[in-house]
Amino acid sequence: MSESTESPGLPSRLLADPEMVAACRERDFAQIFQLAKHKGGFHPSRIARACELTPSRVGEVMKGRPKITNMSVIERIADGLKIPGRMLGLADRCWEQPAAPHEGAAVSADPVRVSWQAEGSPMRGNVDDILAIAAGTRVTPTVLRSLQVSIEDYWRRDDQHGGGALRPAVIGQLRYVAGAVRDTADPNCRRSLHGIAAELARLAGWTYFDARQYSTAQGYFTESLRFAREADDRLFIANVLACLSLQATYQDNAQGAIALARAAQDNARLGGGTPRLLAMLLMREAFGHASANDQEAARRAITEAHQRFERITEGDDDPAWVQYFDHTKLTVDTGIALGQMGEAIAAEPLIAEALRTESTTNLRGRAFHTFWLARTQLQRREVELACATATKALDLTAVVESPRVVAHLQEFRWLLGPYRSSASVVDLVDRITGIAR
Repeated sequence: MSESTESPGLPSRLLADPEMVAACRERDFAQIFQLAKHKGGFHPSRIARACELTPSRVGEVMKGRPKITNMSVIERIADGLKIPGRMLGLADRCWEQPAAPHEGAAVSADPVRVSWQAEGSPMRGNVDDILAIAAGTRVTPTVLRSLQVSIEDYWRRDDQHGGGALRPAVIGQLRYVAGAVRDTADPNCRRSLHGIAAELARLAGWTYFDARQYSTAQGYFTESLRFAREADDRLFIANVLACLSLQATYQDNAQGAIALARAAQDNARLGGGTPRLLAMLLMREAFGHASANDQEAARRAITEAHQRFERITEGDDDPAWVQYFDHTKLTVDTGIALGQMGEAIAAEPLIAEALRTESTTNLRGRAFHTFWLARTQLQRREVELACATATKALDLTAVVESPRVVAHLQEFRWLLGPYRSSASVVDLVDRITGIAR
């Protein structure tokens, strides 16, 4: 029988096999894939296509290296092989809707239900799902997916316009999810809700951090850590610690920033962190060292970050929230760290290169990076060029709300003090003073 005519998921007899049940319970994907191949007729290439993995990645997993721990990859495997969520410690998947039996058909006694009605889209809901969201009485797979999609949309809008206007909605949704956790008995569903609550709390903390309300931000980051620990998600714990490390840098707590970044790296390694994630965390450590003006330690962290980044492969199971850390982001962060240490000659071309290649949709990021380019140009005494660059950052503040960016521009106004005889400096200082009022 050709693959095109075979069942889209693992057969019921295999899902009920004690070896498969045990492998799923332990999330032993090497054994799961081996059983799928030898008892289910699923060759590695077919597993790869079904689970959106590369064949080489499947081969590595079947050899037991490395282990899969990323929740999004685990969910892809569950959906690709049609393994019921409860077997892998997940909430019921969206496709787990029992198909209506034909009239007169016998009901199967198989303890593992495998007759499912696939949905065309995970967002396709029904009246029950809508009412569940409104009343908060029942959390379904569709509700869980709706919450996750809303988080993705919040982050996109935060990048484009700032998070101030989003904050009430984010916090309201966080409270809804926290209430749903209390009202939900199913352990798999609770775990999914804890993960969603962790993401919402981190987003709330980020919006307060960007607003320079650091105490409130720390409260939400701490809440996010608690939810992530309940979800047993070490990688997300590392993510939140990275946020706290960055905030510590802004609060001139260099040693705290370094300690938090290192704790994040420890959690990432214990959770099977990818080279991309570890590179990002090492750059957060570099920021701390640069803030402490420890050039040797900063350069060591930067070098290790680049070495980690070079190890990235197509088959890495990167969490979705770290995929933003691409070569452009590594380049600009390196430039910023060097700029913090006053190494403007090395920093300026790196930041300029990143601005030429980075996405134009993240307006706050562009404003922030443009400020740092202006600052390195001013360090090189290119006053007119620095003012022209800073004006671009200033223009972006009209379309993106970010008190953090405004604070950087106020800092730039102070740095312009020795050059007040220049007409372009006077004009820029007046404009910055205007937005600061």
